[in-house]
Amino acid sequence: MATVTSFEALQFPTRNELRQFAELFSPLFHASTEEARRQAVSALSQCPNVPNAVALFIASQPISIAAPFLVSSPCLSDDLLIMIARTQGTAHARAIVRREQLSPTVIDALVGLRHSEPPRDAARAGRSEAAAGAGAATQPPARSAHAPAEPIHAKRSSARSAKGAEPPKAGAPASSSQPQPPPAASGAVDSAATREEELRDQIRRLAAHVSRPASDRLGLRTITPMQSALLVRFARNREGGAFATTLADVLSSSRWLSERILLDISGRQLATTLLGVGMEADEAVFVLERLYPHLAKPATGTTRAEQLWNSLFAVECEERIETWRRADSYTFRRQEQEPAAAQPANVPAPRANPTILPTGDTRSRPALRQRTR
Repeated sequence: MATVTSFEALQFPTRNELRQFAELFSPLFHASTEEARRQAVSALSQCPNVPNAVALFIASQPISIAAPFLVSSPCLSDDLLIMIARTQGTAHARAIVRREQLSPTVIDALVGLRHSEPPRDAARAGRSEAAAGAGAATQPPARSAHAPAEPIHAKRSSARSAKGAEPPKAGAPASSSQPQPPPAASGAVDSAATREEELRDQIRRLAAHVSRPASDRLGLRTITPMQSALLVRFARNREGGAFATTLADVLSSSRWLSERILLDISGRQLATTLLGVGMEADEAVFVLERLYPHLAKPATGTTRAEQLWNSLFAVECEERIETWRRADSYTFRRQEQEPAAAQPANVPAPRANPTILPTGDTRSRPALRQRTR
């Protein structure tokens, strides 16, 4: 427990510390008591920096120990959750279902595991058919034993059938004495599969609203690969003017807004902008480190630019960008500031048409002549 406590105190553990903890955890876990194991797993379920080997080891433990880790651990990836649900059994899968946020990929895998199990209705129908078949097999001897107790009309019908039964007429219903086929469980299986498929689609729609994948940027302002390459190039060459122009084109805003973003020497506004338009993390971190050299300094296991990038949330950045653009549209008019940008450079300016003012006095010229005399 002391090892777990000291590991939790590390806010940003290095690779060496993660490796050492992964090597020490397994032997210490086996040497601890049951109560100490549960306390350690409960403490690690809130730690976001658990190594993958330790996370897989804890998740593979019995459900009485691994349950809190499966329910609330933030270090379990989607692939790891799917592998645990497929290999550890139903109890672990039910614990994974209790997590607050599940991606559509994990939900799809869990529903697929549910489909792979035999439906309960079909199993019950199969058991009832087996019981009915066993009862039908035991009924003929019982009837033969009580054959003398049959009524007289049953004996007459049996005598008539012995003499020769008439062929059945066309369209006549089949005799009730003929064996009926057992009721098939296909209807129950189909209805259960239909209900599960509807539930599966509903869960997918709900999960898509709650946790939107990073690749889904429908309706959002998104940077193009060409614009991203230009920003990286201008940042590498320290071309601030060209960078501001490209950034204004990405935001569809004025150059004043892009310059205002770049004036923030902390780099937070530029990081917010790049994350809000969907730029790749490695390219955005490179741009931040080139434009703001103090962000390239190493921090605890990483750089300051990476820490700044990881501290931002995409949804908040998108809302912040729209707020900036709205304020920019209120305070800046592109048509007034750049009137000649809409026309090519080689087009001459239009000339004003001469205006002819009508004269109401037709005797103005003779009067002028008279005055000059």
